[in-house]
Amino acid sequence: MSRIGKLPVEIPQGVSVTITDGFVTVKGPKGELKQDVQPVITVAVEGNLLTVDRKDDSKMARSFHGLYRQLIQNMVIGVTKGFERSLVINGVGYRAEVKGNTLLLNLGYSTQIEYELEEGLSVAVDAQNKITVSGISKERVGQACAEIRSIRPPEPYKGKGVKYEEEHIRRKIGKSGVK
Repeated sequence: MSRIGKLPVEIPQGVSVTITDGFVTVKGPKGELKQDVQPVITVAVEGNLLTVDRKDDSKMARSFHGLYRQLIQNMVIGVTKGFERSLVINGVGYRAEVKGNTLLLNLGYSTQIEYELEEGLSVAVDAQNKITVSGISKERVGQACAEIRSIRPPEPYKGKGVKYEEEHIRRKIGKSGVK
């Protein structure tokens, strides 16, 4: 049995969960999220606890069991608290600013890069070198951060580029330091 899958999901006050036709919808103070569920998985709400179970012990059902429990848990956290991820820009002349729903990035290229944000995501820029992406969907926040980081990933020699705040870049010695 999946260790994560058999744990119940607690539904806090102010959050409603509805299950219809293979979809789980979670509504809360910050918004609404919807997730489709495979037919080998059953989702049930009893009071303020949500349980995820599988219909059989096939390999596909076992792999989906813990996955859907965690996806629903992330949906509940997202509509109550939300998610945020921070990026740090490192490099001379590298900076970011927000104009409306667009993130403007100067990352050493000849032109300024404009990154359009999806609906439901918000970005804050602190001191021109720290970007904070926030929203209710963990998947969309992570995807937006990965796309911003991929514009100029950090390089190991000088450490220039866009990296996650908690990420550690292993530095390399240049060819002059090998003697």
